[in-house]
Amino acid sequence: MATTYKTFTDNDKTSTRTLLHEAIPVTGSLVSGTYKEGDTPTSIKNYAHGMFQTVYDYAYLSSSANHIFDITWGISSNSNLSGASYTQNAKKINIYNQMAQVLMGHDATGSIREFDKDGDLTGGTKLKECYFVNFARLLTKDEIKKGSFSMVVGIGTGSTAANKDYKEDGQVFTDRLTITDYSGTLSTPSYKVNSPAGEYGILFATASYHAKSTGFLGMNSTTAGYREPVGLLFYQAGIAVLSASIFMTAVSGGILKSTGVNGYASVGDPKAVKKESGTYGGRGVTIHNSTGSSIQLIADGLRNRIYNVSFNNTTELNSTIYFCRANHNDFNYSSNPTYITGSKIRVKENTLDSPASYITTIGLYSPDNELMAVAKLSEPLKKTPETEATIRVRLDY
Repeated sequence: MATTYKTFTDNDKTSTRTLLHEAIPVTGSLVSGTYKEGDTPTSIKNYAHGMFQTVYDYAYLSSSANHIFDITWGISSNSNLSGASYTQNAKKINIYNQMAQVLMGHDATGSIREFDKDGDLTGGTKLKECYFVNFARLLTKDEIKKGSFSMVVGIGTGSTAANKDYKEDGQVFTDRLTITDYSGTLSTPSYKVNSPAGEYGILFATASYHAKSTGFLGMNSTTAGYREPVGLLFYQAGIAVLSASIFMTAVSGGILKSTGVNGYASVGDPKAVKKESGTYGGRGVTIHNSTGSSIQLIADGLRNRIYNVSFNNTTELNSTIYFCRANHNDFNYSSNPTYITGSKIRVKENTLDSPASYITTIGLYSPDNELMAVAKLSEPLKKTPETEATIRVRLDY
């Protein structure tokens, strides 16, 4: 315990903020259920309530399993896909309202805001049918780094066995959409700050190329580099909101071409296409029947079409740095009982030598001299009246 104390002044301490980033890759094979017992994925957990699905990186009953993310599906009560006779209609509406309430908040009338396509909340197109991908805090830490998010999903191709490129394990897709928070990569990021859950960015989709294609795939525009807004990414909450339009044709309000290209068949209303086992010709394809499928089947459909997901997480490290200054006449003696032997200072070879001490530890004390933190030096530091020392101590929290 110290017997001599020195008080810090405002010039002796400062605060810093450091952002640490870690790359998080999630492969489609893992998401689709790499670990199985027979045909049943053991890393995918469904619940009796049927309101969402959880994805793990290993068999979820194992103590080694880590929670990756949850998938669910919600629709606004104003959606054309909302109807009392539809499967799990009330639950789908409740999920949408819950997510919207937390992420978008309420308007001046107290009503829950719907998800807004451009994020300005002043009107425009609303996202009324959405997938919700809620990433585990284990992965996102304090937030998802802006401009780092990418999700690649397969949109399918031909209706014949020769052209069919979709597999249950999510390994192979010919036509793909790449979904990114492109606005976060700009020199002047255009993310939004009008959410009660923190900052969020617009998710944009671009089409990927493949061997069968000679041009830009799938989108409404043929302009190279065209990006279509398809959802929202809430950075601090770690939640991606994806519009159902990523699997729908333009005639049905989606972003995909309504007619076949490269010899593939055209397709009608994608909401009528059956999940996985049904035909899915052309690029206008969905993976479920939105009104007749359960949330679990809809989550299966999205999960099995995820090719990969990647982003950088962010850990915010706050630090207070203390500059412990030992002037020439400070701390030249030690209160350690072993400092004295036979009434003489051990480190003095003769009586004419200057007193000296060796600094090994720094103690940070409260105003009433209660020890709060201890810092150890890597090696003892000699201190004499002829020398001064400034030791930098960083306290992270």
